[in-house]
Amino acid sequence: MLFQHGALFSAFTVLENIAFALHELQTLPHALIRDAAMVKLQMVGLDPSQANKMPADLSGGMVKRVALARALIMDPPLLLLDEPTSGLDPESADAFCTLLRSLHRELGLTVVMVTHDLDTLFELSTRVAVVADKRIIVSGTPEAVMAYPHPFIHDFFLGKRGQRASSLLREHPVTV
Repeated sequence: MLFQHGALFSAFTVLENIAFALHELQTLPHALIRDAAMVKLQMVGLDPSQANKMPADLSGGMVKRVALARALIMDPPLLLLDEPTSGLDPESADAFCTLLRSLHRELGLTVVMVTHDLDTLFELSTRVAVVADKRIIVSGTPEAVMAYPHPFIHDFFLGKRGQRASSLLREHPVTV
């Protein structure tokens, strides 16, 4: 699980945050846990020199990457993302989307994401489910969802912001 604001332990270093779940298992040697955490750190695009930093010393984008490395430490088949690009500037959000797409492809992960960020949605999603009226009102491809006749769909996807973001879908169709 990748929490919206990272949810890193503030008293742990970057490496300790990433290794936390493996330490809790108490089944692996300390050196192996450290090596696995370093691999995940590099997998998310962070330099090994960042391993001993504290969360308070990290940028927002780095916090997201460390939290992603922590989520990946157990090699999960399913990754849950809560607003993965919230709080990131556009350049950092784009870089994070590129990283997620790459990890999805390389690791064969199934990714379930909650987002209100239309750029991220159109950049990464092959299927979308829309919650409105206290239920899932439609699910399917982004194109099929956008065509569904519902006031929320119309306002969210077909307003100015939605049209601008959906141009990404036309320019760069999502492939798995």
